[in-house]
Amino acid sequence: MTAPICELRGVQKHFPGSRGKDIRVLEDINLKVLQDEILCILGPNGSGKSTLLRLIAGLTPPTNGEVRYHRNKLVGLNPGVAMVFQDFALYPWMTVEENVRVVLRARDLPEEELRERAHQAISKVGLEGFEEAFPRELSRGFKQRVGVARALAVDPEVLVMDEPFSQVDALTAEALRAELLDIWQDAERNPNSIVVVSHSIREAVLMSDRIVILSGNPAHIRTIIQNPLPRPRSSRAPEFLKLVDRVHDIITSAELPDVEVTAPIPSKVPEAIEPLPHAASPDILGLLEFLEAQGGSCDLFQVAAQTHVPFETVLTTVKAAEMLDFVETPKRSLTFSPIGLRFMAGDMDKRKDIWRAQLLQLRLFRVVREMLQLREGELSKEELLHEITLRLPMEDAEETFETLVAWGRFGELFAYREEMEVLTFE
Repeated sequence: MTAPICELRGVQKHFPGSRGKDIRVLEDINLKVLQDEILCILGPNGSGKSTLLRLIAGLTPPTNGEVRYHRNKLVGLNPGVAMVFQDFALYPWMTVEENVRVVLRARDLPEEELRERAHQAISKVGLEGFEEAFPRELSRGFKQRVGVARALAVDPEVLVMDEPFSQVDALTAEALRAELLDIWQDAERNPNSIVVVSHSIREAVLMSDRIVILSGNPAHIRTIIQNPLPRPRSSRAPEFLKLVDRVHDIITSAELPDVEVTAPIPSKVPEAIEPLPHAASPDILGLLEFLEAQGGSCDLFQVAAQTHVPFETVLTTVKAAEMLDFVETPKRSLTFSPIGLRFMAGDMDKRKDIWRAQLLQLRLFRVVREMLQLREGELSKEELLHEITLRLPMEDAEETFETLVAWGRFGELFAYREEMEVLTFE
């Protein structure tokens, strides 16, 4: 067998916690990046997927164990690896060409070669004619093309990509995946191999030769699945769907089966993340009190007419109350649900208890609680905004964050220290 390009041997990675206790992120990772393959890494949020990529790239050293490049222990940056980040990581004051050239200048290349390699990389990802454009003038898809071009410009043997398609729409992601596969399949050029972190099982099955499934807290490799499907792959083919079901079953099962899964189990529908209506807690309470004053039932238009609140704002507040299961909206009427009646009948402490219980019926609030537990009770605003952007890419992340914090504070699910921009448990 050909020697691997990169290898992780018994790798552990710990980070210092806020209270002097180390946070264990990766535990006993043994993984090889082989020649001529696409390796895809799947796992839950916070399972150390991005940290794994940074170890391969040499951007962070292991706490224990070794990272090897062509059998030699890696010290510092990996000379054969380039990385594509999910948030583009472009210099906003530089043009497209300057953003690509900047990584080549560190190699002290002659100006003519530097220009030629930059132009080749830009051409390879379809950015001809945009060399003088600035990042602010580009769509998300084009920004990611710049990130890929910058990585390809250094002629990497291994290209590592951290959820490279998560920030773009579905059609753009599909086009970028196809173009990346075309680049990789050119046998005369690098990258020789690609390592991709993804949240999408379908994306992993579509692209990869092997799929690595991580557990969480701390992460270790649950299993590695060989992908035998011939290229090009059709996402509608029965064999494709069968492998998607198999991977889904392994990820969602409580324990990995001792034997290989030979028949697909009907796939479970993943739990949806609900966008939050941008409604303040006092407005929701005010709506419920108005409804109580009307005897527990009224017409939606009546709410707007009597409260002198714009109808669009009324609809947003009603939707929020409905998400919390406090009201029901048959046709154009508004009535209390049984939970809403119990909420209005309770004192303030009882109301907070019910509100908190209803928040935890929403997946987004459970995600925040899980992240807080993983971070030992302290979660930065920046990290949560990043998570919201990944899970709800079509929503305004700042607005969602404000709503989430306001609702969570009222239910005493968590607190928010504005001066430190950190969420903590109440």
